[in-house]
Amino acid sequence: MLPRGASSMPPPPNPAPYFPPPRVTLPSGLEILRTFSGAVIFLEILFGTIVWILVASTQIPLALLQGWVMFVAVTAWFLSIVFLSVFLFGYANRIAVNWNQADFIFHGATFVFYFGAFLLQAATTSLHYFPRKFNSTTQETILSGREYNISIAASIFIPRNCIYLLSF
Repeated sequence: MLPRGASSMPPPPNPAPYFPPPRVTLPSGLEILRTFSGAVIFLEILFGTIVWILVASTQIPLALLQGWVMFVAVTAWFLSIVFLSVFLFGYANRIAVNWNQADFIFHGATFVFYFGAFLLQAATTSLHYFPRKFNSTTQETILSGREYNISIAASIFIPRNCIYLLSF
């Protein structure tokens, strides 16, 4: 007879030896720029810079829409620089994180936010011909001709970020 609370089953084995720590398969240092992930991050930084410069150069007629576009572009730009720096300076080997999964999640989340920013920027661009003041006798449009062209350029560069992220 077994004592009270005892079981005839042996205790489960320790799971630690069965689950090895995650390996970093992405290289460190300048070699990260030769990988697909490093190239995508570099292109995110490049095109993200172009997008937020283009959006910032307009007078931002619809602050709610273009404010979100600006937030996404600057935040993704900053996080891309941080993420690339982790690999460039070798911190990926010192921090016990599954970097392959973190890389996938980072690019997936960035794609979702850039796609939403693209929709908002395209919506702002499409409002070019609407008058700014409905009860006025003058026909002042929401975007001037120069701002309209800049908004089109920003609308083109945002999907480029989405395409690079989607190809990942």
